[in-house]
Amino acid sequence: MSVGPTPAPLLDVKGVTLQYKTTEHLVTATYRVDFQVFKSDRYVLLGPSGCGKSTLLKAVGGYLQPTEGEIRLKGAKVSKSGPDRMMVFQEFDQLLPWKSVRDNVMFPLLASGKLKGRAAADKAMQYIDKVNLTKFADHFPHMLSGGMKQRVAIARGMAMEPDVLLMDEPYAALDALTRRKMQDELLQLWDDTHFTVLFVTHSIPEAIKVGSRILLLSPHPGQVKAELASVPRDADAEATKALETRIHDMLFADQIEEQEAKHV
Repeated sequence: MSVGPTPAPLLDVKGVTLQYKTTEHLVTATYRVDFQVFKSDRYVLLGPSGCGKSTLLKAVGGYLQPTEGEIRLKGAKVSKSGPDRMMVFQEFDQLLPWKSVRDNVMFPLLASGKLKGRAAADKAMQYIDKVNLTKFADHFPHMLSGGMKQRVAIARGMAMEPDVLLMDEPYAALDALTRRKMQDELLQLWDDTHFTVLFVTHSIPEAIKVGSRILLLSPHPGQVKAELASVPRDADAEATKALETRIHDMLFADQIEEQEAKHV
């Protein structure tokens, strides 16, 4: 049986080292990181705090330039930010407080010149409806809960129909119940549009639930430890727990060995 050619990656990160200066030190956030994201991937960067996950996301967004290596999107080298990569941050205050939900979602469409007038309003409402906020289109951010604000931010990013949606721990500040609900809604939205997402988290259960593929990064400076396929979304609890344990052991193998050595 013949096998077709392997598709070209949508996003190709090759040997990326990221550094930044403080007043006293040169800090290496990541060291020679490689990964590829394909169209419709739900790709997760997973690792402990300080391993460079968010820094990597900023570099993919074009806000930071690698010290070493390169990042390519659809074959072109990433050298600056652009509407082909939209970011959803962790903070609830990423919306413009003086604009309604509709106007917040319309804003990048108008500012980029992608759409104008009625076409921009229609596109905004299309994605506001996808995140189940149609009744709140005329509300302002201060009238919304934290979870609702995040849904507006997701709608705003997706209305631009970017090549990659970048999500930097978007649910970390939410309570556990709202967080699970938002994860479910993100997956339902993915079922509808099959968008490509690069998702950052330090939560192993969230990575397994949201991701189709997971890149494990070591503690500072971030280096690739492994890339794993997540379990199917209909997997039983036993399979999910087994993957959680495997990921935990891989991420924290050094600490586990150190603790065991102390008790020998």
